[in-house]
Parts: sequence; C-alpha cells; structure tokens
Amino acid sequence: MTTLTRSLCAFWNSSIGKKIVVAVTGLIFIAFLAGHLIGNLLVFVGQEAFNEYAHWLHHLGHGGAIWAARIVLLGSLVLHVVATVSLTRANRAARPSYAKEDTIQASRSSRVMIWSGLTVLAFIIFHILHYTVRVDSQLAELGKEDPWKMVIVGFQNPAASIFYVIAMVLLCSHLAHGFSSAFQTLGLNSSKTRPTLQLIGKAYAVLICLGFISIPISILFFGYGN
Repeated sequence: MTTLTRSLCAFWNSSIGKKIVVAVTGLIFIAFLAGHLIGNLLVFVGQEAFNEYAHWLHHLGHGGAIWAARIVLLGSLVLHVVATVSLTRANRAARPSYAKEDTIQASRSSRVMIWSGLTVLAFIIFHILHYTVRVDSQLAELGKEDPWKMVIVGFQNPAASIFYVIAMVLLCSHLAHGFSSAFQTLGLNSSKTRPTLQLIGKAYAVLICLGFISIPISILFFGYGN
C-alpha cells in the first residue's frame, strides 16, 4: 500500500474526513442544482429554446462533457450517501443509551437529514429512469426528437408530478440545513457569518424548490404545453 493510499484510507476512516467529503460533495450538488434549474426553466421560454439548449448540452464537447458531468455527479452522490450513512451510524453507536436527543439545538431539518436525503436519492434514481434512461417507450421516442414535448408529456402523469413535488420539498429541507453545515465543516462559517449563511441557505433552498416545482405544477394543474 502506497503512502497516498494509506493517507486516503486514514482520511476516509476519520470522522472529520467523512464530514469534509459530505461538505464538498454537497457543494457540488448545490452548484449543479442552480445550473440545472436555469436550463430547466427554459421550458417556459418555448419549445425551440428548450430543444436548442438540450441539443447543445448533449453535444457539448462532442458529447463528452455531459458524460464527464454525469460521472462526477454519480461519484459525488455515492460518496455523499455512503459518508452520511456511515456518520449517522457512528453517531448513534457513540451515543450513550441514557442520553437524550438535544432537541433545543438540533433543528428539525438536521434531525431528518438522513431520511430526506434517502428520499431524494430514491427520487434521483426515478428521475434518471424517467428522463435520462427513458424506460417509458413514449418518452424515449420523444426525447430523441422533441425534448420539450418529452418534459410536457412526462409531467402530465399525476403520479410522476406529485412525487417530483414531494421530493423537491424534501430537497428544500435538506438544502436549508446542508448549505450552512457545508461551510461550517470547511471552516468557512464563524459565529458572525453563521446567521447570514443560514439565511442564504434557506433562501437558496426555497428558490430552488419553487423553481423546480413550478414546472410540473404548471403542466399538470394549469395545462401548460397543451
């Protein structure tokens, strides 16, 4: 085993190492969500604009850019989930049986982080199957010819739209806590900056949530795209 390998193993096996992994991968997803939302909102600009964006995205770097992004996001997702679950198990194992949960300082978001995170993970898998792999033959055919129409048809399914909205609300809860926690883990959060970062995190989470759910709500309940 090389020195680098031993160092990486020691880093991963430490509590602070896993926390840093969770923080860094979390920030990657925070940045990704902003870019992904901007692209998705083009669905309201019109069919031509959205299809041009989808075509540009899938052909950027001769198709290599999107696969590079997928590999980075998939790797980050695996590391984020594994590190979070490992930290949660370690914290529970270290807690004395007589200890009571500190409900005063622990926010509701932080107490359900693991569950909201796992629900969002289930949604990501569903979303990939729905719009990326396109297991639905109708969506698969539309995705090749008309990505805008594929989005419209996909969200005309009530079950898919409702699940999407629920997942986005949970994602909002996850982000609201995770935003400031990531900066704190990386040593970028002090007693002076903490309130500001918490406010920014909550505002960012709400904007992300409202932005994403506006699409299925507009399609399913207001007939956008018909």
